[in-house]
Amino acid sequence: MPSPHYYSHHVVVAAVLWLCAAALAAPGTGRTTTATTTGVGPPPSSEDDSGCLRRCGDMHIPYPFGAGPADSCSASPELRLDCNDTGNGIHKLFVRDSWWNGTDFNIEVVDIDVIRGQMRVVSPIFYSCFINHNTTSHGSLQSYFLPEPYRFSSARNKFTVLGCLTMANMIGSAFELDDDYNDIRWYMAAGCLADCRGNSSLKHPTNGSCTGTIQGDEDLRYYYATFDNMVNYTKFNTTYPCAYAVLMDSSYGFNFSTSHLLAPNNEFNKSRVPVVLDWVIRNKTCQAAHTQPAGYACVSDHSECVDASTHRRGYLCRCAKGFHGNPYVNDPEQGCKDIDECKDNSKYPCYGNCNNRIGTYECVCPEGTQGNAFVGECFRDPFPFRVRLAIGLSAGVSVAVIAFLAIKVLLHKRRMKRQALFQHNGGQLLKHILKVEGNASFTVYSRGDILIASRNFSKTKIVGEGAHGTVYKVTLDVGGRAAAVAVKRCKAIDESRKKEFVQELVILCHLSHPNIVKLVGCCLEFEAPMLVYEFVQNGNLNQLLHGRPRRRVSLPTRLRIAAESAEALAHLHTHPVHPVLHGDVKPENILLADGWIAKVSDFGCSTIKDNVQVVPKGTLAYLDPEFLHSFQLTDKGDVYSFGVVLVELLTRKKPRSTSKEEKNMAWIFQESMRQRTLYELLDKDIVLEEESSMVVIKQVAELASRCLAVPSATRPSMEQVAQQLRLLKDQVVEVECPQEVEDDLGPTEMEMTTGYPTAQTEY
Repeated sequence: MPSPHYYSHHVVVAAVLWLCAAALAAPGTGRTTTATTTGVGPPPSSEDDSGCLRRCGDMHIPYPFGAGPADSCSASPELRLDCNDTGNGIHKLFVRDSWWNGTDFNIEVVDIDVIRGQMRVVSPIFYSCFINHNTTSHGSLQSYFLPEPYRFSSARNKFTVLGCLTMANMIGSAFELDDDYNDIRWYMAAGCLADCRGNSSLKHPTNGSCTGTIQGDEDLRYYYATFDNMVNYTKFNTTYPCAYAVLMDSSYGFNFSTSHLLAPNNEFNKSRVPVVLDWVIRNKTCQAAHTQPAGYACVSDHSECVDASTHRRGYLCRCAKGFHGNPYVNDPEQGCKDIDECKDNSKYPCYGNCNNRIGTYECVCPEGTQGNAFVGECFRDPFPFRVRLAIGLSAGVSVAVIAFLAIKVLLHKRRMKRQALFQHNGGQLLKHILKVEGNASFTVYSRGDILIASRNFSKTKIVGEGAHGTVYKVTLDVGGRAAAVAVKRCKAIDESRKKEFVQELVILCHLSHPNIVKLVGCCLEFEAPMLVYEFVQNGNLNQLLHGRPRRRVSLPTRLRIAAESAEALAHLHTHPVHPVLHGDVKPENILLADGWIAKVSDFGCSTIKDNVQVVPKGTLAYLDPEFLHSFQLTDKGDVYSFGVVLVELLTRKKPRSTSKEEKNMAWIFQESMRQRTLYELLDKDIVLEEESSMVVIKQVAELASRCLAVPSATRPSMEQVAQQLRLLKDQVVEVECPQEVEDDLGPTEMEMTTGYPTAQTEY
């Protein structure tokens, strides 16, 4: 950037103030045009309900622009306009806060286009007039600066120069100049030459000639012009002493006249021409604006957001394809409305029958003709409609009959297979027992119910996998209303145990205890039975103790969960009709409902109390050692497994490590009880509580040690365990729910939201 001294022998000029096209003919007069909007605006100078002006003189003010006493009259403070009385009661619309040669002034608005994001305003013309060789030239003001969010449109404007042998340079920036021209980041620089020469000799200019033009550049917010007389010919300096430069609307029909180049006092020096500004909704991209819907400007139905160019930060709204109107207003009359394409055949051609549709239109050939009616004329169909109809009906009937028969055969085979599976899994026996007992709360679901709800057993529906089957979270009808349930897909049952399995289902559906997961139904039309349980949404005890983020679990909470679990197991063991053994007691099968209430689960695919199991059941780390010798499943086996759970609640340690060198935690616990080193194993969260709680902890530890005792005959019953835990629970007060104590990676989202474990490793 040359210093200002470089231009000391030239006249430095720049300008922007805008007027309508007829301003060239008579100074101070002009013709204004109405803003580009949809609909009919309110009466002149009218206000809406909020006191905002929606009309100023002959100008309708479309939203997001506005004029009035509050910033809320427009979409943003930058788009607020002024309606000023220019004399004789004539009101005109102005953009506020522009800067012209160090002086604040307002720009007159003559047209607003909310569809293209543009505005037409008026501008004075920069000029420089030569006096003589020894006298400084007269010129117009020097510089011009637009406020945010306005820019000179690069697509709609051109830089125009008038004069004889005159070079004008337009230098602009996206930033305001400082007083010393220091640290200026120039955005663009361009020159334009107006020449009065012809055939290498000087001649006088003629009307309609002697102009030079260049296109503008993007993101121009500030510019000024410099004039440079390339040849100092006295003939032209005295005859045509004036030169002009201006950035103006390229569509404006400007016509040069030789009188424009005359003395400085000619009326052309006071003329104004139109120029086009671009504007945007500032300071947000479309993505950012969508995250803050309170300030989002694209409020009309069928509107969409468009980011500004990469040079600017902001966005515009536009109506979606097939709609037109003002996308910034939520109004059925002035907002985005459907275009009836059938009324404008020049823009939306159709060579057939046109039918308007919301957002689009349909163009089809008339009956008896064919072709693409969108691009060409329709022609006669060589095959009449009746012939095609007859052929089509014959073929259609044949295909329909074949398809109908095939579907009937397929459906029959499927129905027979479902009935066979239902019979194999004891369905007929179950229906008979339920009918005799009159149990209406238990539902026998069909195969279709399960397939639809589980989306054909989609992996996305899986919430847990265990030793006895896979668990899916689905929505089914329960008692006449849709409810989230857990569908457990059991392993296939042996034919010899079919009757026992059905009897067990009947027993389980009668179980009603606040700490037992309720069995609400089943489906027997698959190779493996499906059991439907109530859904428990707060995870399980294993996640509470070992999941991430880590939670601080108080001693009272642990005792309550242990007591509730023990009461549930005792209820199973003492069933008045037929005792039920769980066979797989572990933290993963103790689910946690609202308020961290314990609910024992995963016994539905186990067996009722019987004699001998030929296959080991349960998870090895929690399995009674005596079972591995006798394969005898007893209620004392559940007591042993619960004892391991009590140890896990006290120590917050897994019962067996993945390392083969490390010993079983149950064995380590029993050793610590004998050697009186229990304190070293306890979880720090409960050790750091009140000192009086240590008495309760020791009593819980002694109870756990009795549950782990060998032989099993020395162990207490689950009813005795539950009774003692109730007494211990009442000695401490639960004051808080488990709290997160560290920010760490947690269990999977599936585990956190379902209450059912993912696949567990058995040791």
